[in-house]
Amino acid sequence: MTDAALAPDTRPTRKRETLLELSGVSVSFDGFRAINNLSFQIGEPELRAVIGPNGAGKTTFMDIVTGKTRPDEGRVTWGERNVSLLKMSESRIAREGIGRKFQKPTVFEAQTVEENLAMALKAPRGPFDVLLGRTGASGAERITAIATEIGLAEHLPRIAGELSHGQKQWLEIGMLLAQDPRLLLVDEPAAGMTPAEREHTTDLLKRLAERHAVVVVEHDMEFVRRLGCKVTVLHEGSVLAEGSLDHVTANPEVIDVYLGR
Repeated sequence: MTDAALAPDTRPTRKRETLLELSGVSVSFDGFRAINNLSFQIGEPELRAVIGPNGAGKTTFMDIVTGKTRPDEGRVTWGERNVSLLKMSESRIAREGIGRKFQKPTVFEAQTVEENLAMALKAPRGPFDVLLGRTGASGAERITAIATEIGLAEHLPRIAGELSHGQKQWLEIGMLLAQDPRLLLVDEPAAGMTPAEREHTTDLLKRLAERHAVVVVEHDMEFVRRLGCKVTVLHEGSVLAEGSLDHVTANPEVIDVYLGR
């Protein structure tokens, strides 16, 4: 993939189609209902922020989408064919194009930035190809393009463990991009970042949302405001409010259960 392939799409905006839909989803743990009749949908491409107090169900929501947790009831459908994610394993869901970035970066710290991206590439290569650096011309080109996209092109030879916290976050996003995702679930990307890193992360997520569906779970309201996207507020496992940030933060119930705390 070339730099041009990773550049924002300048073609006329196509009609946004629903990519992921949760309908009537509920799940309980030891009698506690973590998700309660949750309905949610996101199109492709689209950027969405998900906010809410601790215990609102944000992590469980992502666990359900990625197959880590199976709901007690409800539907989770994916793609143009509306296939059920509930019948798929976690690895199959990842292959379908759903990538998740956790709050704490999970990169291979002893390997270089380039090696991290090479190991993540979605390509028919064996483990020895990766260990011996046999990515091929197209693979090398794609690694360079992804590194440029995430802002680490000049850091490809560096050991990942030497990167700053923010740079590790970008590398993990790059590793997700190497898997050709259609949906990215990004958990609290702004946590622990410098102001400059937060600005870069905002720009990166907004660019990615021109080609992908991106869900950002975040507590930082200023960061959410910079994203300038639709916001979904979760509370007690259900959608409490949805709309622009100004719209949801003016909602009396949102103020009572989240902003007022």
